[in-house]
Amino acid sequence: MKTKEPILLILDLDETLIHATEKKLAIPHDFKYADYFVYKRPFLNEFLDFVNQHFKLAVWSSADDKYVNDIVETIRPETINFEFVWARTRCTVRRDYDLDRYVREKRLKKIKKQGFTLERALIVDDSPEKTKDNFGNAIYINPFEGNLADDELKKLTEFLIKIKNVENVRTFEKRGWRNTIDTQ
Repeated sequence: MKTKEPILLILDLDETLIHATEKKLAIPHDFKYADYFVYKRPFLNEFLDFVNQHFKLAVWSSADDKYVNDIVETIRPETINFEFVWARTRCTVRRDYDLDRYVREKRLKKIKKQGFTLERALIVDDSPEKTKDNFGNAIYINPFEGNLADDELKKLTEFLIKIKNVENVRTFEKRGWRNTIDTQ
């Protein structure tokens, strides 16, 4: 019996895995990048270790390419190899009339050219406007802005445990995903 390929889990960077700001927060930063103080989201390492065991991993951010590659190299545990690390140049610029601004979208149809199927791909992001066309593949999380009590990645881990073996990620509801996990 052939084993099914793991689901591709595409992770956003800013306000999803880290928070980078020019204004130093009242908590210790994890590292500095150029003029930015960078704070890792609580449970980041545990989260990455877990998802690496059950999913194929990738990072896709709308930030500058050099910044994204440098930050990912800094936060990436040695045991993790991402399928790809994409940044601004892989996004599609679209006018969002509701927000009255241009948005850099992450259109998942681009991963098909890399050999991935949309039925086996999830994208985790704090900005729904950037993944608007990926409705059946998107998991939206609350933005991280330096709160040390943040447990969003811990909750996301619990949710991902439940869905890691689904055949088609587009066939189940992801809105309200926090309500499907056991809270203590």
